[in-house]
Amino acid sequence: MADLSIVIPSRNEMFLARTIENILSNIEGDTEIIAVLDGAWAEPRIVDNPKVTVLHYSESIGQRAAANQAVKLSKAKYVMKCDAHCAFDKAFDVKMLEAIKDHHDWTMVPVMKNLHAFDWVCPEGHRRYQGPSGPCQVCGKETKRDILWQAKPSPNSVSYCFDSTPHFQYFGAYAKRPEGQGEITETMSLQGSCWMLTREKYWELDICDENFGSLGSQGIEVAVKTWLSGGRVTVNKKTWYAHLFRTQGGDFSFPYPIKGSDQEKAKTFARDLFFNNKWPLQKRPLSWLVEKFWPVPGWTDEDLKKLKANTFRFSGSDNNQKPAESEPVEALEDNLANKIIYHANEPTKRIIYYTDNALKLKIASNVQRQLAKISAEKGISITSSSVKKMAFGQASVNLPDLKPGSLTTLKLILNGLENCDAEIVFLCANNVLYHQSHFDFTPPDKNTIYYNQNVWFLRTTDGHALHYDANQLSGLCGHRDTLISYFKKTLAELKIGIWRSEGVNIDIRYEANKNQIRWRKDQFRNQKYTNVWTESDTEIPDWGKITDLLKTLV
Repeated sequence: MADLSIVIPSRNEMFLARTIENILSNIEGDTEIIAVLDGAWAEPRIVDNPKVTVLHYSESIGQRAAANQAVKLSKAKYVMKCDAHCAFDKAFDVKMLEAIKDHHDWTMVPVMKNLHAFDWVCPEGHRRYQGPSGPCQVCGKETKRDILWQAKPSPNSVSYCFDSTPHFQYFGAYAKRPEGQGEITETMSLQGSCWMLTREKYWELDICDENFGSLGSQGIEVAVKTWLSGGRVTVNKKTWYAHLFRTQGGDFSFPYPIKGSDQEKAKTFARDLFFNNKWPLQKRPLSWLVEKFWPVPGWTDEDLKKLKANTFRFSGSDNNQKPAESEPVEALEDNLANKIIYHANEPTKRIIYYTDNALKLKIASNVQRQLAKISAEKGISITSSSVKKMAFGQASVNLPDLKPGSLTTLKLILNGLENCDAEIVFLCANNVLYHQSHFDFTPPDKNTIYYNQNVWFLRTTDGHALHYDANQLSGLCGHRDTLISYFKKTLAELKIGIWRSEGVNIDIRYEANKNQIRWRKDQFRNQKYTNVWTESDTEIPDWGKITDLLKTLV
C-alpha cells in the first residue's frame, strides 16, 4: 500500500503525460499516481507504469467529481491533488511526508513556482515565450513548440488569501511579516493547483464538495475547511512545485471551461456556507481566520465588524474577476480600484508608475511586467499615473489631454503622489527596467530625497550601454510628504541623498529620447560625474547579454 496517492483530474490536457513523467522521475518514496481522463483519452498517451492508475470517463463529470473518484481508488494514508500541468522538485514526496507526518489535521502545500513549459520557435531560430500558437512575430514563419519544462527561479509564492468577495489573492506582504518566516509557515488560503492532506481528512471535511460546482473557489474551500475545523494550512518551503498558468486564451487557455457564472456559483455557495457560519464541521467562525491574518488585502475594518456580527452583505457579483489560475506576476492587476495597504512593522511602500503613454508598447510592456513581478514578490502596491486610462496596478489615476513633455511628467508624478497613502514612494518611469533590489531601500531620513545611482543607460538603436553617476527622477525615492513638498517647491531646504542598489537598473534610450542624456565625457562641464564612467557593447551587470535584452525590447 502506497504512503501517498497523487490524484490528477484532467480534461483535454496536452501536458498530462509530461506531468506524470516528471512526477515519476522525482518521487523517492512509496508514491502512486491516479490520473482521471475526464471526457477524453490522453494525447499524447500515458506510458504504462505500475505506479500509475488511469481512470477514464467518456463524458466529463467535472474537476471536483474527478478528484473524488480518484481518491476513492486510493488506499494511501495521504493524498495530494495536483493539476495536470506541473513540474516537481526532486524527492518532493518524501519532503512533504516528513513535514506533515505528525500533523493529521494539516493541509500542506509546497512553494509554488511558475512553470516555463515551452517556447514557440520558427526555422530562423526566433523564440516566443509560451502562449497561443501562431506564426513568428519577427519573420512571420510557422512556429513549433519547443518543450522546456523548467521551473522559473521567481516568483516563489508562499502565501495566499481571499478578499471579502471572496476572491483569491496573492498575499506577498504576509511573507515579509515575522510570522511569515521559517521553513514551515501558515497561509490563510490556497491557490488550488496542488495541496496535500490525509485521506481520512479529505473525506471527513468533504474537501471537494461538488455543490461548489466543477471548479472555482477550490483553494478557498480547502483552506477554510481546514482552518475552521481546527486544523492548520501550511507551506513547506523545503520543497516546491511549478505550475503552468494559461491565461491568454485561444489554444492556451484552461482545459476546463471557466465561465463567469460558474465562478459566481462557487462564490455564492462559499459565501453562504462560510460567511454565515453554516458549515456543520466548523469549530471556529470565519472572522477568527480573518483576524488571525489581519490586515488582509480586500478587507476593511467595517467588513470585519459586519462579519463578526454576522451581518455581512454582498453588494453584487463581479464576473470579470480572474480566478486563482491568474499567474502571480500578473495577479496584482486585479482589483484596480482597491488600494491595498499593508501595515507591518516597517513603513509602507508604494510604486508610482508614471507614463505619458507615448512609449513603444513593447518597451512599456516589459517594464510593466517586471514591476508587476517585483510588486507580487515584495508586496509593494502600484499606483499608475498616466495621461490615458490604464489597467495597471492596484490604483490608477490619469490626467487626460496632457501633451508629452517635462511639465507633463511633473504633473503626473504629483498626481500620483497626491493619490497615494503610503509612507515611502518609489518613482518608476515607463522606460526603466528596475532590479528587485531597488525596492529594498528605506530612506533613513524623512526630510531627504534619495537617488539610486546604480543605473545603466541602454541605447536601443545600436546596443551601446553606459554607466555614470546620475540623479534621475526615475531613480528617486523618499517619504511621500517630502516628495510632495519637493515637487510643489515648498521645501525650505532641499536635502539630497544617494544610494546604490545591489542590482542594476536599466534606463532604456530609444529613438525619441536617446539624445536627452550625454553619451561622451567631453559633454560634461563638471568631470566629477564621469569618475565611474563605464561603457559596454556586450553585457550589462545583472542582466546579461545586450543582444538578448534587445530581442525583448525592439
